[in-house]
Amino acid sequence: MSIISLNCRGLGKNSAINGLRDLLRREAPVVVFLCETKLHSCEMDKVKDKLGGYRGVAVDSAGRSGGLALLWRKEIRCELRSMAQHYMDFTIHFGDHQWRLTSFYGWPEVSNHHLSWQLLRLLARQSTDPWVCLGDFNEVLYSTEMIGGKRSQRQMTEFREAVDDCGLRDMP
Repeated sequence: MSIISLNCRGLGKNSAINGLRDLLRREAPVVVFLCETKLHSCEMDKVKDKLGGYRGVAVDSAGRSGGLALLWRKEIRCELRSMAQHYMDFTIHFGDHQWRLTSFYGWPEVSNHHLSWQLLRLLARQSTDPWVCLGDFNEVLYSTEMIGGKRSQRQMTEFREAVDDCGLRDMP
C-alpha cells in the first residue's frame, strides 16, 4: 500500500490540480493526504472529482490559509474518528488489517508549536491500534533536515520529545 503526504500550497489553480492528478496517476497511491489546500470542503469536492477514483474528507481552510484533505481509493475503508483545523484521524481497514492514520498539519507560527505537540500527545493516547502519523509538522527533528533558514535547538528538542512521547519513529 502506498501513501502520499503533500503540502500542496494551494489547489485553487488548474495547473496545481493537473500537477496533482499527474502525480497520482504516476504513483497510484491508495491514500493521499493534502495540507494547505487553501480550499473549503465544497471546493475540495470538485478537485476530488477532477482527480477521479478517490473518496475523501476535507477540513475547510481558514480564509485562504490551511485546509486539509484525505483521499483514498475504494479498495480500503476509512472511518473518520475525529478532525479539526490541524488534523484528521482515521481508522483504516485494508484486507484483514486495521490501523490508525492521523494526518497532521502543525501550527506554522513558532510561538504556537507547543499547541502542535500538545495535540500530538493527546492524539497518541486515544488508541492502541498500530499508528501512522504523517503530514507537515512545520518543524524538523534535526538541523540537517533544514534547507535554508535556521531553527533553534530548543524548538527541535521539543519536537523530538513529542515524537518520543508518542512512540513515533521518523521514516525518511
